[in-house]
Amino acid sequence: MLWVFAGTALALCSLIAAESIPIHQEIEYKASPQRIYKALLDSKQFSAFTASPAQIHAEAGGAFNCFGGRVVGRNIELVPNQRIVQAWRLTEWPEGLYSIARFELKAQNSGTRLIFDHTGFAPEDREHLDPGWHRMYWEPLRKYLGE
Repeated sequence: MLWVFAGTALALCSLIAAESIPIHQEIEYKASPQRIYKALLDSKQFSAFTASPAQIHAEAGGAFNCFGGRVVGRNIELVPNQRIVQAWRLTEWPEGLYSIARFELKAQNSGTRLIFDHTGFAPEDREHLDPGWHRMYWEPLRKYLGE
């Protein structure tokens, strides 16, 4: 079932990706990859750093919704403390349309370099999504981690 879903999400993503410019961001944190991985996949921690309700089933194929249900999707691939790949969508998008969000966590000195790539969204959504990742994820996570 997971592969069918992932294949469908990737097929939808590839149809749109040809027209959109991917988002690529690299953020450095003082916290360990383990700490960041846990904060991104634990419902309580995610809710705490975003100040919004979240439900996250932290296993491959597990569903998530966050920001009070405004963002929904499924975890496609989870490599503990290293990688999170999600079929990710805003609920305002057409039903069944998912983008792909990839979070790569690389240990760097005593901290982490988070390498983020977001693909498969409509070109007109880039202007909102690109700064939104900083405003809704990276900056609040930095504050939550005490950095």
